[in-house]
Amino acid sequence: MQRISVAQLFEDNREKLGLLWIAGRDGGIRQLDTSSLRGLHEGLIGHLNFIHPNWIQVFARPELEYLERLEPAQRLQMLQPLVETGLACMIVAGDEGVPAHLAALADEMHVALFTSPRESLEMMSLLRPYLARALGESTTVHGVVLDVLGVGVMITGDSGVGKSELALELISRGSGFIADDVIELHRLGPETLEASCPPMLRDFLEVRGLGVLNIRTIFGESSLRPRKNLNLIVNLEKPGGADTSYVERLPLKPGREEIMGVRVSKVTIPVAAGRNLAVLVEAAVRNYVLQMRGMDSTREFIARQAQQIAKDE
Repeated sequence: MQRISVAQLFEDNREKLGLLWIAGRDGGIRQLDTSSLRGLHEGLIGHLNFIHPNWIQVFARPELEYLERLEPAQRLQMLQPLVETGLACMIVAGDEGVPAHLAALADEMHVALFTSPRESLEMMSLLRPYLARALGESTTVHGVVLDVLGVGVMITGDSGVGKSELALELISRGSGFIADDVIELHRLGPETLEASCPPMLRDFLEVRGLGVLNIRTIFGESSLRPRKNLNLIVNLEKPGGADTSYVERLPLKPGREEIMGVRVSKVTIPVAAGRNLAVLVEAAVRNYVLQMRGMDSTREFIARQAQQIAKDE
């Protein structure tokens, strides 16, 4: 189960969001975890909402002005129930002054109150990916992940099939290296998986015969990517002998693999002597991009063939 405390959320985002801890110091022990997230009908973060209370309530100028117009007793009556809904913390955004009544409520209810100089919408857009990564469903898989022509590609296959050697060649051709051997996948949304590397293995690629290579040292900073959304899986298969007849010549339906409920496009490339796998992977990526734009070369060829048959009849 993924879990973070309010104090950890503050520390992880303090520099990026310019957070200051104003009140509710003892509220840092409050926890946000995935078990609560599964049953959450409200939002993780959003502007002050009494109907569907968010875990993280954001106050911008309109929300603060609304509260100022209320009588103190009415204001307290509306804000106190928020704590009972599982409120984790409150953030005043956009360099707005913190009202004394809000700071007093934070101290009284043991709820952390932060401020951020960023405007509320910008601040929330930066915090949402962090929350999705920290609390979202995750898993680890075996393979290599690269940024090939701007597309997140995971190379899979049996041990010894040549994944690392292929990755090394792709890096030398300009692809960005993300992770080797152990890949961390985070489900950021219904159709989005993000791939990253565990800190222990970051920058390293193991190649049989050469050992462990530091890609940052060999190819430079520009050859690395900290993370990348996963778009395409390239599975390497080594058939017995030179037989590749098991691979469908004209697949009418794109291959798919489901990971944590997300369907990812997948192609299978047979490994055989004389095949330039790096070129094939780049071609598969270009073809994937065309398919995302609605252009399918296989279907186009079959349609052209059908037209020619119809003419000849």
